[in-house]
Amino acid sequence: EGVTEVLAHRGESLQDKFVEVPCSEDYDSHKRFEGCTPRKCGRGVTDAVITREEAERIRRIAERGLSLGGSDGGASILDLHSGALSLGKHFVNLYRYFGDKIQDIFTEEDFALYRDVRQRIQQRIAQAFGISSASMYLTKPTFFSRINNTEAKTTHDEYWHPHVDKVTYGSFDYTSLLYLSDYTEDFGGGRFVFMDAGSNKTIEPRVGRVSFFTSGSENLHRVEKVHWGTRYAITISFTCNPDHGIGDPVLM
Repeated sequence: EGVTEVLAHRGESLQDKFVEVPCSEDYDSHKRFEGCTPRKCGRGVTDAVITREEAERIRRIAERGLSLGGSDGGASILDLHSGALSLGKHFVNLYRYFGDKIQDIFTEEDFALYRDVRQRIQQRIAQAFGISSASMYLTKPTFFSRINNTEAKTTHDEYWHPHVDKVTYGSFDYTSLLYLSDYTEDFGGGRFVFMDAGSNKTIEPRVGRVSFFTSGSENLHRVEKVHWGTRYAITISFTCNPDHGIGDPVLM
């Protein structure tokens, strides 16, 4: 599929890999926040921020939440912040729909781990781009995804189209993904692809691997279709604009 370079193989353990790319003009049409809005753009991959054991615990949170619903198509979403959960061809609010039963699904420890992981990823991004992590704010949507090879039933299931996060969600300045399953072990296909002029750069998911990048057109990307198995990941996004910030999820 035009893939010419693998940035991160599943079988390797990367301390820190960072590739700088020229920034697009996408940030110019938004209010700039000094010390946060990207002036240095690029993409990074690390296996040294989240342990495999922590990522497996995070995946169990996703599995428990998604077991309450799930899309009729191949892509299911769980957003602990807003409560959005795929159910059939629609979404429901997990917290309203299940009410007090939520206490039987998630624990305070789950949410504490989620916060801790989010903070470490935020610090790693700030370090890579030379900004202050205090000037970054969590933004929406931030969500778990579960993808399998079931045929798409609605446009929400069509996760494989190339897109730019800053264009899709104006608030995004930095995007990160924490992978919760292993390429070729747990699923086939489903690699993450940066689409550069003349060549593609891929990241092969590995449990605990974090990939992160500036959210503008300099990082046009897509996910390959999953051919077999189940791919779990969590997308955690950050903005420089405090007006678009959201709090960590809390157990209702």
